[in-house]
Amino acid sequence: MLTLPDYPWDTLTPYRERAAAHPEGTVDLSIGTPVDPTPALIRDALASAADAHGYPTTHGTEALRRAVADWFARRRGVPGLDPRAVIPTVGSKEFIAWLPTLLALGADDVVVFPATAYPTYAIGAQIAGAQAVAADTLAELEPDVRARVRLVWSNSPANPTGRVQDAAELKALVDDARALGAVVCGDECYAELGWDAWEDRTVPCILAPEVSGGDLTGLLSVYSLSKQSNLAGYRAAFAAGDPDLAAALVNTRKHAGMIVPAPVQHAMAVALADDAHVAEQKDRYRARREALLPALRAAGYAVDHSEAGLYLWTRRDGTDPAAAGEQDSWDLLGELADLGIVAGPGVFYGEAGHGYVRVALTASD
Repeated sequence: MLTLPDYPWDTLTPYRERAAAHPEGTVDLSIGTPVDPTPALIRDALASAADAHGYPTTHGTEALRRAVADWFARRRGVPGLDPRAVIPTVGSKEFIAWLPTLLALGADDVVVFPATAYPTYAIGAQIAGAQAVAADTLAELEPDVRARVRLVWSNSPANPTGRVQDAAELKALVDDARALGAVVCGDECYAELGWDAWEDRTVPCILAPEVSGGDLTGLLSVYSLSKQSNLAGYRAAFAAGDPDLAAALVNTRKHAGMIVPAPVQHAMAVALADDAHVAEQKDRYRARREALLPALRAAGYAVDHSEAGLYLWTRRDGTDPAAAGEQDSWDLLGELADLGIVAGPGVFYGEAGHGYVRVALTASD
């Protein structure tokens, strides 16, 4: 039987109890689940497709795949994406966790992901029996490890740090990975939520010509509608990129029964065609960020990176993150819990997260 570590968020129970004891109640800024309503046009689309008596297509309807390709051209700077290279997924986490297995990786193979990262990259490698390695560049790896790299994850905008990689950084990663024959998969689920210098600029996509050179071989971009459209409960996401790689993955997913329900596919197509609700939701998150960011700073905390996404990467002001240990994150978590605030400990995201907590922008006003 495969043995995985305990689910990390279950360890927050004592801190939730401390926060609940605050006389004014709890403000939960931990996991970051959307709290705002799913837009009416998407709910109406879901209802209109509710007569779904037949099996849905694993590859997705033509309408959905075309909507994804059009969205990439309009919003991500990726023109001419082949709709056949689109894969609907049951949320992005499913795809991230199972991609190493679907690529038939094993004990001799290495999966690389950022040093401060969403834990599911490592879990996916573990499920497949591959070696998980945290590194921000392939140049950091020892030659024997580098030679075995088969899958590289980029994550921009990053969870938890909110850091954005520019096109030159992504291109360098792609070029290095291609030299090793590795697949590069960009987790880009927060791309519509740029702040600061990225407020009015397109966050670079791993499929964009300035990154890929116009060649999508070995490249995939993963995206979710959970944040931009408040569809976390729909499990609505997709991957796209290399047509040959997509075809192989779709074939395996057909055998495994990894299918997005037909009403959800229709709702996704409608959501992707409408930019107005995305802008409206971003305005809500901007207002919350503009309230929370100065409040944290005024209370003696520093926020690093966080130029995009739904989180503020937070530490005590004046501390040296390089000297922090695991306990520093838990102490900071307890300090916030005594104020009635629940956050996420930085240690959930690797050793580079020591001394930090992740503070979400998703609580209601």
